[in-house]
Amino acid sequence: IYYLNIIMFVDTHCHLFYNDYDSDFKDVINRAFEKKINCFIIPSTDLNSCKKSIELSEKYDSIHVAVGIHPHEVAKATEFDLYEIEKLSTNKKIVAIGEIGIDYHYDFSPKEIQKKLFETQIEIAIRKNLPIIIHERESQKDIFEIVKRIVAENPNWRKGNKKGVFHCFNGYTNFAEKVIDLGFMISFTGFITFKQKMDKINSMQVVAKEIPLEHIMLETDSPYLTPVPNRGKRNEPSNIIYIAQKISEIKNIPIETVAKITTENAIKFFNIKI
Repeated sequence: IYYLNIIMFVDTHCHLFYNDYDSDFKDVINRAFEKKINCFIIPSTDLNSCKKSIELSEKYDSIHVAVGIHPHEVAKATEFDLYEIEKLSTNKKIVAIGEIGIDYHYDFSPKEIQKKLFETQIEIAIRKNLPIIIHERESQKDIFEIVKRIVAENPNWRKGNKKGVFHCFNGYTNFAEKVIDLGFMISFTGFITFKQKMDKINSMQVVAKEIPLEHIMLETDSPYLTPVPNRGKRNEPSNIIYIAQKISEIKNIPIETVAKITTENAIKFFNIKI
């Protein structure tokens, strides 16, 4: 993780396939490199974004991909889409199944379809022995019940490694502890840098303080959730540094420690080399 005493970071969740980056993609990558963000995980949202993300990964050694169907998109998904996603998961640049999950905040896909497709895609991950990247919004109870049951039924899935990550974690410490005990990581976005006007945002900072770094990864969720001081602008991986700085401040530890441990976590979790 250290090369010539340079700290390295991993952006474990950035949607670089979005058209937002078409005009300056190389500049986005170079700005990240300048800030020592040396690795990028692109989670997909549907079959088309899976293919576009894989194309990007074939051009850049630093890019790895997760394939999956986002809960907003599952109502439009077909059996062919799921077949193709499992087929694509054998690509050497695929490191996870995701972004998958359940979202009750919006009404883009019926609840039962969301739950069914979440389980189906976890089954793909189990067959390929890959971790999952979970999108959870206002659905903690249902998501936890599903993953708890599936983990119990599949004791050999990812044995010795974490089974998944709850991305853009926005729950409380007790929920973080429950998912960690079940064999999952949590990751923080720029949300953690926002002013504490809301109890839910405040809880993220409490969780970041109380949960050991060994269970935490960093992400931007680009192009969304741009951290302070760049709020209002398009987000990009170079902004990982502000999330790391905030966690360093919250935990009262050097940013070098945040970089070292969260990068070690990502390397093991995604089974990647930097």
